Amino acid sequence: MVRALWTGASGMIAQQTNVDTIANNLANVNTIAYKKETVEFKSLLYHKLQTETTDYNGDPKPVISQVGSGVKLSTIASRFTQGNLQMTENPYDLAIEGDGFFAIGMNGETVYTRNGSFSMNYVANGVMFTTSEGYPVLDINGNSIVFDSTYSLSNITIDEDGYMIYSTMEEVTDENGVVTKHAVDEIVGRISISQFNNPAGLEKINGSLYRVTPNSGDPRSEHTDPGLKKSKVITGYLEGSNVQTVDEVVNLIVAQRAYEMNSKTITAADEMLQQANNLRG
Repeated sequence: MVRALWTGASGMIAQQTNVDTIANNLANVNTIAYKKETVEFKSLLYHKLQTETTDYNGDPKPVISQVGSGVKLSTIASRFTQGNLQMTENPYDLAIEGDGFFAIGMNGETVYTRNGSFSMNYVANGVMFTTSEGYPVLDINGNSIVFDSTYSLSNITIDEDGYMIYSTMEEVTDENGVVTKHAVDEIVGRISISQFNNPAGLEKINGSLYRVTPNSGDPRSEHTDPGLKKSKVITGYLEGSNVQTVDEVVNLIVAQRAYEMNSKTITAADEMLQQANNLRG
């Protein structure tokens, strides 16, 4: 019965973590590019109730009598499934369709995100392409993307491969003196898109940012790694959260019921101990 008390307590602690995780998912249901988290559990050590594994005839028993010690948290894993694309009509909002991540410079290190809520911010030497927090978006060479005053920002577009294209009209005079205008496109940069062998191993930072860890592996650039399936950059859209509200509410009910059942286990064990203590010889 004492074992039942500790087993029930371990179940309550585990389900409390489960409820905390579900609550975080629901709180971020409208967070751009948020990836839902799921809790995984594992059983604790098992105790043999019988040391003998043979019967009175010396024959081996078909089963071993063991009782578990409860449950513990194994991991909280992020699920990097694609979120729904939400139209914003902002030419600097970008959504990734695929497994890629944008590279962001933050305090001297490179971090990664799928939140493509970007903007043009004025800096000392021109205009920088940044996140909504002001961190620079990096190009394929790991540099900040900056445009000087000679560029008209309204003429800059971004294609599905991440190329930043500057479009102008050029006048051409033919041999008869007729002047015609032709569109001239110039590639002025390319946004870095990287993938990871194990994105669930990335360390989460605030603001939908991720840091590389040994578990995630080094970033693999889509621009140089031929073994990767290329992602597509969608302009004027943002990737929404992949949290399904109905699923999370159902999971919350299941976790609440499991918590309640574990608490009843503790109550039942306590009552049994009380009855044992009240026995009279």
